Amino acid sequence: MNCDDMLKLLSDYIDCEVDPAICRELEKHLADCDGCRVVVDNLKQTVRLYKHGQEYELPQPFRQRLHASLRDKWKQRRGPQ
Repeated sequence: MNCDDMLKLLSDYIDCEVDPAICRELEKHLADCDGCRVVVDNLKQTVRLYKHGQEYELPQPFRQRLHASLRDKWKQRRGPQ
């Protein structure tokens, strides 16, 4: 199991829809991979917040940086036009 495999199965893993044998492999990977563990923890927290219906206002400076970063990533993926 590597990080790419983990990301492909992430949604199913969070929703507990992964075969138990694969789930054990994913959890073994998470035990050794800080990056994937952070991604999974953040996604779980996001799902938890969403399910509770709580809204959080992002601080304006953070929101601006986030939007700028997302725009830059989107432009990079689209390529030159």
